Amino acid sequence: MTSGTPAPLISTGHDRRALGVALAARVAQAPPRLLGFGEPMHGEEEFPLVRNALFEALVDRAGFVTIALETSAWHGRLVDDHVRGGAGDEDEVMAAGFTHGWGASPANRALVRWLRERNRNRPGGARVRFAGFDAPVEMAGAPSPRAALRVLHDFVRAHVDGSEPVPWEVVDRLLGDDARWEEPAAAMEPARSVGAEPRVHELRGIVDDLRWALVCALPGLRREHSDALDDALLAGRTSAGVLAYHAAMARDTDDRWQRLAAIRDAMMAENLQAIAEHGPVLVFAHNQHLRTGAPEVAFGTTTLRWEPAGAHLADRLGGDYQVIACAVGEAAHRDIGAPAPDTVEGVLHGLPEGRHLLSAPELRALGGAMRSPGFNYFPLDDALLGDVDQVLFFRTITAGGAG
Repeated sequence: MTSGTPAPLISTGHDRRALGVALAARVAQAPPRLLGFGEPMHGEEEFPLVRNALFEALVDRAGFVTIALETSAWHGRLVDDHVRGGAGDEDEVMAAGFTHGWGASPANRALVRWLRERNRNRPGGARVRFAGFDAPVEMAGAPSPRAALRVLHDFVRAHVDGSEPVPWEVVDRLLGDDARWEEPAAAMEPARSVGAEPRVHELRGIVDDLRWALVCALPGLRREHSDALDDALLAGRTSAGVLAYHAAMARDTDDRWQRLAAIRDAMMAENLQAIAEHGPVLVFAHNQHLRTGAPEVAFGTTTLRWEPAGAHLADRLGGDYQVIACAVGEAAHRDIGAPAPDTVEGVLHGLPEGRHLLSAPELRALGGAMRSPGFNYFPLDDALLGDVDQVLFFRTITAGGAG
């Protein structure tokens, strides 16, 4: 071990199951309500494969009941229904239940299969749940709020006495053609966005009324409707968030992209807080979404800074929200070579081959330099180390999650 390197809390080889068990044993000593497990770059199978092993161990050893992924919460309902015994072809579930391309991940397919098998022949209250927690938006735009708004409207009309919502025919007319909402040029050209049209302001008022109708009747509805109520509450968060996102897309201001990022992460936090009502949750996403302080991300000629989901959760939950951030030494297939010795990763690169869990505050005290960012890789720096609890260091990773 390199001189000055903090002693790892856990050190393992490449056995993911052994690593998952060791991590879960530590978590079980004082399990948080929400445990964030962050990856430093997307598209690398090793991180979700370790995530799977960790979640399996957390279910058995720490009473975790839900795994939440950085994919649309609205679409993720299809996956949750499937893993809890619902009908549906696996290929269709992977294609329609995941967004951002995550349905193509072999690790995500393995997770869905494990969840469904785990829940087989178990009573409803003992089944493990799947959840997406992201907004249903992409960098290229946002969808129509129609699907979520229809679920919200139908539930309130059917189950909230005296609510008298605006007739759906009126809402449908205001929504108009979904293609107008999905205008691909709106991401780069604010004037092409539907968000500035008066009907969007009117729809936001309708959604607000429907959500208040739900809130006022919530205790009785919760006793009687359970999962259907969860869907209605999610529909309210989704339709309100999507409308806010469209309105922000239409504003031609210097902080436009920063505002869009902030809305997305706020939606993530709202969804995660609701998911945690069912019991302890493992949350898997990029480190930048899970950290408890504001990231700074280069975007063209500007730098974006906003409050991520983790900051909102830390503010609301305190110590009931904890974060393990992953970091990488070498990944030749991603053009990530050996780190410079004066960087945090460089110091950790002196550890033996394998995976090592370390205290983030102890690493921060080393005062190491920040490694130069690579393609899609966000290295450790002083700010990130102050925003997470622990770091899981992968000394070497290879293509396809091998090694």
